Amino acid sequence: MTNKKRIVQFVLTAAAFGLPALAQAPGATCNKCSATYIPNEEIMQYLKRADGAGVADQQVRAVDVGKTNVAIGVVYRGKLDKPNKQSVAEHSHVSEVYHVLDGSGTLVTGWDITDLKLRPADDRAVVLLNGPGGNGMTIRNGATYQLKAGDMIVIPAGVGHWFTKIDDHIRYVMVRIDPEKLAPLKTEAASKADLASGEKGYRDSAAGSASKK
Repeated sequence: MTNKKRIVQFVLTAAAFGLPALAQAPGATCNKCSATYIPNEEIMQYLKRADGAGVADQQVRAVDVGKTNVAIGVVYRGKLDKPNKQSVAEHSHVSEVYHVLDGSGTLVTGWDITDLKLRPADDRAVVLLNGPGGNGMTIRNGATYQLKAGDMIVIPAGVGHWFTKIDDHIRYVMVRIDPEKLAPLKTEAASKADLASGEKGYRDSAAGSASKK
């Protein structure tokens, strides 16, 4: 019997006994999960909504992938000549990955943060975006990066990150890794409802203050 005939026979036998022809690989950490697709048009809608905002950090999706949640956000930051006061951001449990779409800016990272003050538990960023964290004044002995279109950077949980200069603007896609599943999930339907609402609720994580535009 040829291999092709054996495969056909196996499929027919499995169907006859009501068994699945294919099963999930043993040990898969996400049980029968589905992939999540986000079209470019949706990303652009969020970025367009950020026009005129000093800092706009918007969650597009947040999905359960088994041992962790993964969120996709988009961030817009306008021109910055010097850093705002208390503008170092730190997220204690959530790691972040940036992929710069366009624009450029200077980012400083490091764990030694001066005058770190925790955000209140009801802070919008804590509740909806990246869990407990705080804002500080400066970073001692930090690493400095000149971010530009196409660049990526990985910021582990607990590492401070601080834009000290933005040439005109910078826009980037944000991937948040949330192993403790602190932020709420956000489905495609919830994203569509968010965009249709007309509301523009943003968290100014760079300045440590909330604004609504």
